[in-house]
This record gives sequence, C-alpha cells and structure tokens, in this order.
Amino acid sequence: MAKNTTKKSKLAVFALVVLLLGTLVGTTIRSIISGLNLGLDLRGGFEILYQVEPLNEGSTVDMSAVINSISKRINVLGVSEPQITVEGNNRVRVQIAGAKDLETARALIGTTANLTFRDVDNNELADSSILQEGGASLAYQEGEPIVSLKIADKEKFAAMTKAIAQKGNGTNIMVVWLDWQDGDTYAAEAAKAKKGEEPKYISAASVNSEINGDCVISGHFTEDTARTLANLINSGSLPVKLTELSSNVVSASYGADALHVTALAGVIGVVVVMAVMILVYRLPGFISSIMLVFYVWAVFGIYSLMGAVFTLSGIGALVLGVGMTVDANIINYERIRQELYKGRSIRAAVAEGGKLSFGAIFDAQFTTLLAALIMYIWGTGTVKGFATMLIITVVMTLVLNVGFSKWLLNLIVDSGICDGKPELFAVKKNQIPDVSKGEKQFYTGTFKFDYMGKAKYAVAASISIIVLSLALSFFNLAKGNGFLNLGIDFASGTKLTVTSEQVVNVSDVEAEMETLGYKDFSYQSAGEHTVYATTKASLDKEQLTTIKKAFEQKYGVEPGDNIVTPVVGSELVRSAVILTVVAWIAMLAYITFRYEFDYAFGCLVALVHDVLIVIAVFGILRLEVNIELISVLLTIIGYSINNSIIVFDRVREEVNLRNRIEPTEYRAIANEAIDEAIKMSLMSSLTTIIPVIFLLIMGSNSIFTFVFAMLVGLIAGTSSSIFVAAYVWCLLREKSKPKQKTTKQKKDKKVKKELLDEYTISGINA
Repeated sequence: MAKNTTKKSKLAVFALVVLLLGTLVGTTIRSIISGLNLGLDLRGGFEILYQVEPLNEGSTVDMSAVINSISKRINVLGVSEPQITVEGNNRVRVQIAGAKDLETARALIGTTANLTFRDVDNNELADSSILQEGGASLAYQEGEPIVSLKIADKEKFAAMTKAIAQKGNGTNIMVVWLDWQDGDTYAAEAAKAKKGEEPKYISAASVNSEINGDCVISGHFTEDTARTLANLINSGSLPVKLTELSSNVVSASYGADALHVTALAGVIGVVVVMAVMILVYRLPGFISSIMLVFYVWAVFGIYSLMGAVFTLSGIGALVLGVGMTVDANIINYERIRQELYKGRSIRAAVAEGGKLSFGAIFDAQFTTLLAALIMYIWGTGTVKGFATMLIITVVMTLVLNVGFSKWLLNLIVDSGICDGKPELFAVKKNQIPDVSKGEKQFYTGTFKFDYMGKAKYAVAASISIIVLSLALSFFNLAKGNGFLNLGIDFASGTKLTVTSEQVVNVSDVEAEMETLGYKDFSYQSAGEHTVYATTKASLDKEQLTTIKKAFEQKYGVEPGDNIVTPVVGSELVRSAVILTVVAWIAMLAYITFRYEFDYAFGCLVALVHDVLIVIAVFGILRLEVNIELISVLLTIIGYSINNSIIVFDRVREEVNLRNRIEPTEYRAIANEAIDEAIKMSLMSSLTTIIPVIFLLIMGSNSIFTFVFAMLVGLIAGTSSSIFVAAYVWCLLREKSKPKQKTTKQKKDKKVKKELLDEYTISGINA
C-alpha cells in the first residue's frame, strides 16, 4: 500500500511541476518579451565605430571623459540603454536602438561642439565655460527660432562686449563659432555668406553697446537645428576628435518587419521540432517538448535580467540553441531505446541510458561553449551578441535538459505508469528479448551499412565541390570580380538598404542613384520590398544625406546605411582568421584531453572540411561573405564536433570492450559504432535543421546569409561526422601497431559486463 502511495505521489509531483511550469511561463512570458532590450536591427537605430584622436597634437586622450561626453549627448535623444564600449586604446563603439531621427543623433554624437566667441580678426574672446551649465535653450524672437544663452560670468561677458562695441563699423562684430579650426577666417566665411552659401560660423552679430545680461544666437535656424545646437552646447564639447571608421544605420520600419517575420519563423520552427520529438520518442519526446518551452522562457528571462541587447543574430542563435538543446535529449533517449533492445526493464534502461549518454552530451556542449567563449572574448558587435546567446543556450541546456529533464523522466518512470509499456518509448514489445527465457538481443535498430567503405566517395564529392569553387573563384579573380564576393565588412565600402511598404525594384533604385550621379553601385534584390545598393567607396555624411533625402521623398522611408573603411575591413579579415584558428586549437586540445590525439585529429579534419565546404558553396554561388559568416563558421565548428563526439563516444566504447585489436579491425569497429550512433546523429541534425529551414524560408532577408550558411554547415557537419572524422581515425589507427589493453581498460570491460548482468535479471517481459 505504501509503495503504491509513493508511486502515486511521484506522478502527482510530475503533474504539479508541469502545471506550475505552464502557469509560470504563461503568466510571465509576455512581460519578459516586452522587457527585452531589442537591438538596432530589430527596432531601428545605428551603430558607429569611432577612431578617437586628441584635438591637440601631443596631448593624451582620457577615454572615460570621452564616454562621459558621448553619454551626455545621447541622453538628450531620449533613447533607452545605449551601448558605449571602448575597443582597444583609441576606439569607441556606440550603439543606439530606437532613435527616431538617426541623422540628427549621428550629428549630435560626432560633432566636437567646441563653442567659441571670436572677433572679426579670429581672436578667441571666450569659450563655452562663460555659459551656465545647461544654459542653452530653444527660444523664439519675432516668431523665428533662436538659441538663448544664459551667461554665468556676466562680468567677463560685459567687458568682452564693451571692447567689441568700441570698434568701428564693420569690425564691431562678435562671431560665434562651433568647432573653429586653424585656417578658418571670418572674412572668408562672410564672403561665402554674401554669395548665399552656408558659412562655417553659426552667428555673426553687431555689438553696439556693452551687454550686462544674457544673449541669444540668431540666424537662419529651423526649430530642429536650433534645438540641436542648444543640445550640443549643453552637452559640452568633446575633448577629442571622432572619426567614423564604420557605421550601420537601420530604419525603424525595416527593423520591425525583420523582427516580425524572423520571430514567426522561429516559433513555427520550434513547434515543428516539438511535434517531431513527440512523434519519434513518445513520452520522452513529450517531456522534451515541455522542457523546450521552459528553456525558451528561461533564455528570454536571463536575457531580460542581464539587459543584454537582443538582435537578429540572437534569434538565430536561439533557434540554433533549440536544436542543440533537443540534441542533448536525443542522445539520452536513443541510449535508453538501445538499452531496451537489450532486454532491460524500463527503469534500468532509463538509468543506464542516462549514465552512458552524459559523457557525450557534456563533451558536445562544452566544445560549443568553447567556440562561444572565443567569439565573446575576441569578437565584436554582432559576433559578440551571437556568442552571448550561445553561452546562455549551452548553460541552460546542461541545467534544464540534462538535469531537470532527466529528473522529470525519472519521476514518471518511478511512478510505475511506464512498467511493461515500452511503446511509450517508441519501442515495440516484439523487438525486446525475453531474458528470463535466455533470449539474446535480436533487434538493434541499426542499418548495417559499410560507412567506411563508402567514405572515399563522400570525401571525393567534398573535394570536387572545393575544387569547383576554387576554379570559379580564380576565374572571377581573373575577370576582376574578386576571389570571393566579400561584403563591405571585409572589403570596405558602403551598403544602402532601400526599403518600403510598396514594391521596390532594382531598376528604379539604380535609375534614382544614376540621377544623383552615382554609377559605380551594384544592386541586389531581397524580396519585393527591399533592394541593397553597394559600392566599394566609403561615402561621407553629405553624400549620404543627399541620397537619403531623395529616397525618402520617393518611397517615404529613409534608407539604412552600412559603411566600413578599409582599415576596419582589413582588421575584420585578420580577426576572423584568428577566431577560427583559436577555436580549432581549443577543440583539438579538449578532444585530445578527453579522448586521444587520433580522435582529436579526426575531429579537426572534419572541422576544416566543414569550413571549406561552406566557403566553397559561397564561392560557387557568389554569395556575400560578411562578418555574420564568421559567427556561423564558429558555430558549425562547435556543432560538427557535437556529431563527431556522438560517433567517437561509441567508437571508444567499442574499443574499450576489446582486449586486442588488429589494424584491419578498426573499420569494422567504426562501422559498428556509426551504425549505433547514426540515429542520434541524424535526429540531432534534423531537429537543428528544421528551425533553420523555417528561418531561411520565412525569416528576414537581413539574416539570409547567416541562415543559409548555417544550413550548409549543418549538412556538411553531419556528413563529416559520419564519413570524414571516423575515416581519418581509421587511417591513423591502421598505421599503428596492435596494442594490448591496459589494466584499467580490462577493468572497464569487466565493469561493463557486470552492469549488463545487473540489469538483465528481470526483463520487461518477465
């Protein structure tokens, strides 16, 4: 009776936990999502990398003062949570999402705003220190916008204006300058003003008498320009000169559209993965789906608490994380089914499956974590955002889907509701031997395929793709089109994103650009409502303003722009190579530590294969190679290792069960191990590929490169784990001499046998 009560209580605990989780997610998910700090690619805004240089030669730069000055200027924009980060010794990256007037914000941040009062001979009479702090404001004089200035040092200002008033006509002028530079003169700028051109000074007023109070700056201001000038004066002058090295501007409407379609694709992808898990694994798949929902909720919650910026690449990482977190459950569930095929009871199969799967799960997740940490430490911008999500994904996978998910499964198994019902684990009773009658395992669920025999054909196919890509790339290089189609991230230049609710045609955009005098642009359509216009030149602010005004008049939406200077482009190439090499070295070291060098070398060759295949496909199709591709390659490095580890975990298990192995036996061992692991590998790939496919079909055009590269990499990674990694391992082992197992390995074999005996005493058919 007590035993039945205990079983019922465990079932009740399971039901209560599921109910509580559902209630928690349902009541909080809306507020969590609404509290996310969306990046500029999801709600519009801009990102600019500035080179910081001292105003005066020989002086030093105080970066904390620079950050403080920039922060003051951003505060007047009314945007929330700007990201200001120092990179290296002399660079600052500013990210602002949600700014309504992007060009005004851009000008407000980048202008030095060194306000000076000078006479007609260009002698400095006073600077902004003569004003009250925050003393500039928008005002009106006879209906015209002006800037009112409250004077702090009225005595000095009175003496200064008295001296000017005593000069003769034509020279009794006080000139107000913003960012006066050596070589600037009042005479030259006044001559420009007479011709109707815009002078560099902001005001030149005659002073006829001493001024004892406040003053105003008047001129041909609009309300916006007067307000901007007041804000600049109030925020103080920047103690440095800021030069734009790269920039990325996204319109708010484009960001909102990207968020909607990408989020919808992600949700559908997750739902389909849940359905597949339930269909294939039944009860464990149902538990996995529960934890998948909770996992997504937890990741969003952590992101919200951290205040981290959630970007399009973050959505990509989250969807990839869904596949990876399901991957951990698949490894466990396939192990459980294999133990059931041996005749174990359901409880014994669940216990043993959990033990046997943990090593592969941990190794797979840890290698992905290594790649994510490398991206986070050495990456910047988009790469770092992607890495943040990937790190959270790995941690939550280990906590929820390895720990909590197993606990839930054990709860329901220990309740006794699964006893004698292997069909709840998608295993038929007629596939299980009756060990009480001495029956041996007769069903393995494997394919019995000669993988190593066919590996050379798979390798030949991969080499053919790489050779074809090289041939086409050299052909394009000879034609002057470049070895690869490098995006402006690497090649430098300017990329405009023309978007509208109405249809946007390449021909219309090209015609408009030619009307404006720009003929060296290339154009690419991204759906009916978006066209990309790209040039190798880095356009300046004046050129961008002219182009944006023209397209805003034509389509009602200001184009976004992305500008990268040559110095940043070359640095990104170098950084990408370093990131990839460091990731390879880290993987090689870890796998060598956990397995042996020949296993690690097989994994490394598979990784190089996957990276080359992705780059080769991009070379053949002439797809743009940009910084997002580096995130994908690093992720594929981690993911490919996952699949290889699944295979090598079984290979090592088979090797450790044998006393002496001849070189000719290694291919048979590899075939057997792959046969046992291939369902795990294929299901892991499928559940990761499904959401990626939905992102590819339905997601934003701005992450097409990212998602397509991910799809190619996943397919390449699945293939290499089966046909490349194990094949290389076999080649290395076949050249080695037969080894006698160590005492520890013999002991492992004995322990393995004892475990088998322990759990086959009472078969589930007994």
